[in-house]
Amino acid sequence: MTKILGLSGSLRRGSFNAGLLRAAAEAAPEGTTIEIGSIREVPLYDGDLEAQHGLPPAVVTLQEQLRAADGLLLVTPEYNNGIPGVFKNAIDWMSRGEGLGHFVAKPVAVIGASPGGFGTIMAQNHWLPVLRTLRCSVWAEGRLLVSRAGGLFDANGDLTDEKSRTALADFIAGFAASLAVGSR
Repeated sequence: MTKILGLSGSLRRGSFNAGLLRAAAEAAPEGTTIEIGSIREVPLYDGDLEAQHGLPPAVVTLQEQLRAADGLLLVTPEYNNGIPGVFKNAIDWMSRGEGLGHFVAKPVAVIGASPGGFGTIMAQNHWLPVLRTLRCSVWAEGRLLVSRAGGLFDANGDLTDEKSRTALADFIAGFAASLAVGSR
């Protein structure tokens, strides 16, 4: 069984990216599961907090989920042409202590949805130096940019557009297949 940890970089309940992650979990091919992690309880990074109390429980949970996963799926919003601060903050916390070792050579795929016409192309590109620094193995065999998301999701934040769901299923199948090959 191939296991992927999926993280949405938005805290908003009706987030397009949280909906895209749920749809990815539904689209996972047989033999693959996408475990949806949460960054909601991760505090802003504070070295004094870490020195006094160690890693927050939400961070420890994410580190354990990452360690147990065969791959990582980042589902990123794009804010002001870049990475959302809350998402980067969670990854920064996750890399603390032994967490950095969980990123090394971990296959990572990045997707995202945006109401704009260019999807999340800038945010996805901005993740590359971060993922290189963490020494991840970035999966670049596919790319998924969901543009004009406002018309593709319902009021609950669920992806309803069949063309997008098909593209997502193809992307997830490709990423999962690369993980299965990598584990041989």
